Amino acid sequence: MSTSRSQARAAARLAAVQALYQQHMEKTRLAKLLDEFHQHRLGREIEDDQYADADTDLFDDIVAGVDARRDEIDAKLTEKLADGWTVARLDKTMLQILRAGAYELMARADITVATVISEYVDVAKAFFDDREAKFVNGVLDAVAKAVR
Repeated sequence: MSTSRSQARAAARLAAVQALYQQHMEKTRLAKLLDEFHQHRLGREIEDDQYADADTDLFDDIVAGVDARRDEIDAKLTEKLADGWTVARLDKTMLQILRAGAYELMARADITVATVISEYVDVAKAFFDDREAKFVNGVLDAVAKAVR
């Protein structure tokens, strides 16, 4: 995979987590959310930050897929969390990272497990410390073993 395609896919995953977070917090309808990101975020400059060009097909698939399969994804994540933990107890950003990663593991057999886990560990590192990144690695690895 070329570096630019790889960067576009990484940008799509980061943007998908941001979109899912926004949807979670503001209850934005899916069509409006996708449109807003297409029109105003992906590949745009916002407050002096240049957003990378994203693979919009992958972005759309992750956001729409998590939206459509949220209950199934959350059930799978809950199975893999430590006893007594629920998705409701997770940090809101962490939850979206895990949902997006779990969706790709469940629905995108065309993308390797190693790629999915590595990409979402990188997304976690954009928001959290190494401890949380290791948590993402562990949960997604457990999901992968269950669904692949």
